[in-house]
Amino acid sequence: MSRPFFRHPLLQLLVRRVLLGLFSLLLVSIVVFAATQMLPGDAARAVIGRGGSPDHLEALRHQLHLDLPAVTQYRLWLGGFLSGDAGTSLVNGRPVIESIAVRLVNSFTLLVLVLLIGIPLAIGLGIVAAVRRNTALDTVSSVVALALAAIPEFVIGIALIVFFATVVLHWLPPVSMVRPGTSVFARPLNLVLPVATLIIAIFPYSFRMIRASMIDVLDSEYIEMATLKGLSRRRIVLLHALPNAIAPTIQAIALTCGYLAGGCVVVEFVFGFPGIGQGLVNAVLARDIPYIQCTVLLLAAFYVVVNLLADLVAILVTPKLRSAVS
Repeated sequence: MSRPFFRHPLLQLLVRRVLLGLFSLLLVSIVVFAATQMLPGDAARAVIGRGGSPDHLEALRHQLHLDLPAVTQYRLWLGGFLSGDAGTSLVNGRPVIESIAVRLVNSFTLLVLVLLIGIPLAIGLGIVAAVRRNTALDTVSSVVALALAAIPEFVIGIALIVFFATVVLHWLPPVSMVRPGTSVFARPLNLVLPVATLIIAIFPYSFRMIRASMIDVLDSEYIEMATLKGLSRRRIVLLHALPNAIAPTIQAIALTCGYLAGGCVVVEFVFGFPGIGQGLVNAVLARDIPYIQCTVLLLAAFYVVVNLLADLVAILVTPKLRSAVS
């Protein structure tokens, strides 16, 4: 007799993770709101400057609900965010969601390019290094990955600018500025250095994870049995070893996506790329509190969703985990 669908372990796991993710976002919203409230100075004064009249200052404080208790301010802000109204930017007077949307598309484009190029490259080289472990190729690639892992992304970006755009060679533009209303693909060369910087930054983690997982699986008894049965090495690696070694790598990819959401802040600032990261830096400098709150909460939501999807994909593609929840 088959069990009811609502009692399926995978569905129950999904419900638990969704509830945990929502609770995590609630905690993040509280922390973000409290942090912006504790910023030194008066947000209204920072917006209108020193030349504003007292009446104008008081009107702006009332508009921003700064004259209300902190709990009431949080309730109004969270209710507006959940209803699709994240407030109005204090810098340009436009709705925050509208201001973020364009930059969000640019950052998402950058993220997709990095993942489409960097992750297959890291996984492929990790598999090759695991299959040919203890060879010169394995040693060199492992040392390079370890060295790259110790270098911050902004150092990588500056080094690429010096080598490919300014001092040594002049092949690529040193900044990736895009005119408002223009697609980032209007000048594809603008994307080369930011994408290369992030690929180099994320490569070591996925590479080392898939290499270690593949080595553990290749040393297992069922792989030895498959070898004794005369199966080809390619079949063993791709059809038997890789499905069982990919789960930790999927988790590493999820962490990489979360890292990219934060790492883009630094890289976009270095290259002047018009993404959500540069927008967040500008908002912090201008004390645009609604913009800061919305951006950070969106980044947190992205991190939660990516980790949830990674858990589900890891279960669905890994035979051992799939059988455990079936």
